[in-house]
Amino acid sequence: MTTETAWTIPTVALAVDLAVLTVQSGQLQILLVRRGIEPFLGAQALPGGFLASEDEDIDTAAARELAEETGLASEQLHLEQLRTYGAPDRDPRRRVVTVCYLALVPDLPLPVAGGDAQAATWVPVDKVLRRGRALAFDHKKIIADAVERARGKLEYTNLGTAFCPQVFTVTELRNVYEIVWGQQLDPRNFHRKVTNVENFLEPTGEQSTKNGGRPAMLYRRGSATVLYPPILRG
Repeated sequence: MTTETAWTIPTVALAVDLAVLTVQSGQLQILLVRRGIEPFLGAQALPGGFLASEDEDIDTAAARELAEETGLASEQLHLEQLRTYGAPDRDPRRRVVTVCYLALVPDLPLPVAGGDAQAATWVPVDKVLRRGRALAFDHKKIIADAVERARGKLEYTNLGTAFCPQVFTVTELRNVYEIVWGQQLDPRNFHRKVTNVENFLEPTGEQSTKNGGRPAMLYRRGSATVLYPPILRG
């Protein structure tokens, strides 16, 4: 005769984290906050936190944490779920599963930290991912995944325009690609590809002369979300 052990629903805490990327000072940068509470008091980490209540929607929690810890509004940026992280030992307090969001923003002033965060700062991803650089929890792996997601989606979507202001030149968009990918692109081929895809870019009818030289056409993001044929990394 066998005795069956009664199964109970495990107690697991649910959190959200935000990998906020921008292009600033010629570099791809990630938003980090300095933790104001234990564990990892004083360590740099991604902004985020636990759901406020059992009935709070996860997307709502992500937008709330973004506002509370950085002062950024979700309407200002591109926000999408990256993936879920649930290793049993990722948080020393208890079993915590986090849903991470990838956010892309144009070059903005430094956000103001709040909530459980003591300070918010933009940090070049190359420095963050450098060997020996320590972050709280498993946030270094999350950042590596976020960077790769952003680099991959630039090939076939309009995600690159999320790093640009509302109106921009093709040169400014190409600079985003070159910075995020870390490689130079042929200016003529890039211009031809992004302007030949129907509704990928929308001409404003205006020109920019802020960089000197010949006036450059100004564009805004169009209605097309897919770039086909894609621009492939070398």
